[in-house]
Amino acid sequence: MAQPPRHTPAQAALGIGFLILATACFAVLDTSVKYVGAFVPVLMAVWFRYVFHAVLVTAVMLPVRGRGLVRTEHPRFQLLRGALLLTVSALSFVALQYMPVGEFTAIVMITPLVVTLLAALFLRERVPPLRWLLVVGGFAGALLVVQPGGDVIGWASLLPLVMVFTYAWFQILTSKMARTEDPMTMHFYTGWVGALVSSLMLPVVWQTIPDMATFAILCLIGLMGTVGHFLLILAFQRTPASTLTPYLYGQIGFAMFCGWLVFGHVPGRWELIGIALIVLCGATASWLTARDRRLPADAHPPE
Repeated sequence: MAQPPRHTPAQAALGIGFLILATACFAVLDTSVKYVGAFVPVLMAVWFRYVFHAVLVTAVMLPVRGRGLVRTEHPRFQLLRGALLLTVSALSFVALQYMPVGEFTAIVMITPLVVTLLAALFLRERVPPLRWLLVVGGFAGALLVVQPGGDVIGWASLLPLVMVFTYAWFQILTSKMARTEDPMTMHFYTGWVGALVSSLMLPVVWQTIPDMATFAILCLIGLMGTVGHFLLILAFQRTPASTLTPYLYGQIGFAMFCGWLVFGHVPGRWELIGIALIVLCGATASWLTARDRRLPADAHPPE
């Protein structure tokens, strides 16, 4: 039987490199989603994202894994997990039409704090006072970024927060399933659940793609989502979560750069303060979680 990879310094450095590349992929994905949303319905972008995911993972992994790729002890949980991530993707793609890319990414990074909150409320886990303080600080930072009543109007200001709570449930379910399920099998089912469900809804919103440039961006969305998640799997296979956690927040930097490069957007003073507060509280909470080995310190955006 093959032995799991050892966490040597070289493996750790390779894992960090994979993680940084993954966060760059996700920043490109989010920027592409925001850009293409001006030309086609958001659900079309969701469909491209999951069809690419499903087809590429199947084409690459099925010849290697064979029937083992589809073997699962919890098919209902696989379906639920795929449906949760599809919901999160739809919410995040819509939210990106109303928020700058950098600020949106910062909001997503409060996911570890929401996991802590939900674990305390519904799983009856004991949460020390320090963790509660980090949760409060993270939500305060999120409010500074979203600023209800400011540039993000009305109901749209709630979208990223609803998305984060849904993603937190996805994270909790993932942590439970990871004890018995192969990561690549979960990756396989995630893609196909999203592809099939979004295909059912696609005829309602489908419109002619205006030009080849738009088609190329839609393909880029699918490619970046698939490659980004594959790089994350490689990273976490080689490097402990406690080592990787601080680098996850580099995604905010990539996202802010892409937002400036494509849209000319620079966050204001209060947004920057909120982002800094989210990074401080979220990174600390994720590190504590990884150290305690309770739930995965997987704070990356749910692309």
